[in-house]
Amino acid sequence: MFPTPEQIKNYIAAGLECTHLEVEGDGQHFNAVIVSAAFAGKRPIQRHQLVYAVLGDRMREEIHALSMKTLTPEEYQA
Repeated sequence: MFPTPEQIKNYIAAGLECTHLEVEGDGQHFNAVIVSAAFAGKRPIQRHQLVYAVLGDRMREEIHALSMKTLTPEEYQA
């Protein structure tokens, strides 16, 4: 059974405090816009690693592909 965009959104929100979170997808491929103060001072790869850590084994077992735009609240406002 494939996860829904809403489930992916809930997984991320449960482990990362977000000020804005959008997830779209077809059950296998997902696109996410994730805005979190936790990304401040981090390079893009470090931001993605934070999200992967939150998703844990789900990245191997449930989610086939996740494309992310990771922004700080200030970057999102700009």
